[in-house]
Amino acid sequence: MSVWTTVKQWFQTPLRYKRAVQSVAALWLGALLGGVLAFATQTILARVLGVAEFGSFSAALASVTLVAPLAGFGLGGFWLDVFGKEGWVALRWLPGSFRFSAISTALTVLVLWIWAWIGPHERRTAYLLLVLTVHVFGQLALELTSAKFQLEGRHLRLAVLQTSAHVLRFAGVLLLLIIAGQEAFSAEVAALTYAAVALLISFVGGYELVTMARGRLLLEGHDSASLTNTPDTTERPGAFRVASLAWPFGLAGVLYLIYYQSDLVLLRYFVNESAVGFYNAAVVVMTAIYLFPSALYQKFLLPRLHRWAYHDAVKLQMVYSVGNFSMVVVGSVILIVLWLLAPFVLPWFFGREYIDAVPLVRILALGLPLFFLASSSGAVLVTRHHIRVKVGIMALTALFNVILNLFLIPAYGASGAAVATVLSYGLLSMLYVHNSRRVIQSLCGSDGGEQ
Repeated sequence: MSVWTTVKQWFQTPLRYKRAVQSVAALWLGALLGGVLAFATQTILARVLGVAEFGSFSAALASVTLVAPLAGFGLGGFWLDVFGKEGWVALRWLPGSFRFSAISTALTVLVLWIWAWIGPHERRTAYLLLVLTVHVFGQLALELTSAKFQLEGRHLRLAVLQTSAHVLRFAGVLLLLIIAGQEAFSAEVAALTYAAVALLISFVGGYELVTMARGRLLLEGHDSASLTNTPDTTERPGAFRVASLAWPFGLAGVLYLIYYQSDLVLLRYFVNESAVGFYNAAVVVMTAIYLFPSALYQKFLLPRLHRWAYHDAVKLQMVYSVGNFSMVVVGSVILIVLWLLAPFVLPWFFGREYIDAVPLVRILALGLPLFFLASSSGAVLVTRHHIRVKVGIMALTALFNVILNLFLIPAYGASGAAVATVLSYGLLSMLYVHNSRRVIQSLCGSDGGEQ
């Protein structure tokens, strides 16, 4: 097919499909740019601060990042589900949602403050923890505002929002380094930079959430006329009811961190820092590839999957079938390309000293079709009440991954960690496909009605 024929077909494609492709491309490019800038920022800090100071900053930031999801625990995912089910009527959940976010955020900050004062660390780490507490507000604003933009179908704004934090941190660190110089730059300065960015994101996100609380929401896929027909007597659930329904979405994110990060932690304690460095270089390459199915399913399609699960089971089944097949094909193609190009790509990006990471990339690449399939099939399990099934599968996979790492890392080092990751993706995709197929059959059998 000639280039001209391809261009003609593109312009003949219905506008909604062009916009869909553009939206997915924007989300993927934004996520990719954010990942690159995050990596660059950490690299600069590691070089400038030195091992000791960078260790203090990284430990404090990791502590805050680990606890931050407790603020508004799963609220963003819950919004996507409840608005997909109820449409404009779901505005009734917002007062309780905001109360829940306020209570959970206050408790999260309190836990961090207590840990800063009583934890077994030096005064510098305590100070860094206190400063970086602002990061909690930024992460909460980012999560909830992202959910709002997803509900509205404003994917370009979503991409800009999620990239902006990485851009601002990179620019802030670079600017202060130029102004103050390397001698005056410290872990405290880095923490203040991160806190300033989090504060700015909080203000921007706060404005969007205030407009949402006032009913100014461009809800995609639902008739705006139904907003005026919503009765004033509609029940408005409280914070406790919101928490009882939102927690599985929050727990899913925590479990993902476990089987995504546990190998790096165990490599540090069972092998050495060099093994972590090689393995992390391989993970950076894979993460850039993982961004594509994540952008497609977690950012672009997820609000629609929630809506179709309640109102259009036939379309959900079609997207599920086509998605599974397409993801396996795309993952397999990237596997072949990455297997061939890894010896050239890694030294070009990271330097010749990272040539030992090539075998690790090739092992991890074997899991690409499995990861892509898990992304498509697992997305169905987020809809309706099936999130608890997904959480159970993720918990089992996390346990499986940790056990494999405990056996394989001491014997085979970083290669063992890579094998454990691939096998974990195999288990994950198998369980997702089995359970999501049952969900699809159940929904189609009931014509998409309420179960």
